[in-house]
Amino acid sequence: MKLARDGYPLIAFTVFMIIGSFFFAPPVALFLLPVLGLVVWFFRDPERFPDGEGFLSPADGRIVEIEQADLPFTGKTWKIGIFMNPLSVHVNRFPCAGTVEHLEYVPGKKWMAFAPKASEVNERMLVGISTEYGPVLLVQIAGFLARRIVCRLRKGDRLERGQRYGMIKMGSKVDIYLPAKTRLAVVKGQQVFAGRTVLGGVTCGE
Repeated sequence: MKLARDGYPLIAFTVFMIIGSFFFAPPVALFLLPVLGLVVWFFRDPERFPDGEGFLSPADGRIVEIEQADLPFTGKTWKIGIFMNPLSVHVNRFPCAGTVEHLEYVPGKKWMAFAPKASEVNERMLVGISTEYGPVLLVQIAGFLARRIVCRLRKGDRLERGQRYGMIKMGSKVDIYLPAKTRLAVVKGQQVFAGRTVLGGVTCGE
């Protein structure tokens, strides 16, 4: 099983504690074995293959919002909110090939990610992407359990469709803003998978 590199320190620490406990406190070692299993599960990073052409989901989870919006970076856009529970794969992926044009970290609260205002008041990381279909915005949102957002991008980076770019530890929420001309292929309540589920598409030239 492939693991996200952000989990290596915690996995190594847990293994070290188990080995030490076997010598000094065997019952503790037995208790830590299932803990290690959970940690490994939290940081799993399976390979993904797209179901078809179009914008891919940036996160595993359930769609909790689909609405129209109008933002400075994107203009008129479709907003799709994806709630990631603690058992979801936490790795985030690019929805399409594009160049990073905007990066903005916004400090904020740690409300439950499914709260109506979480997208506006919680700690979050904004990634604006220039694509052949128009601007796309990704927003990683921290929550009550998810205390750390990981984003490895720099302005000017060029990433391919489905490429990993970060993660939200312990799950939370990712909002994606797609061009208004996108023909959506998902519905509210649907389960989606990062790098695999197609959210919608745009025909070149539209």
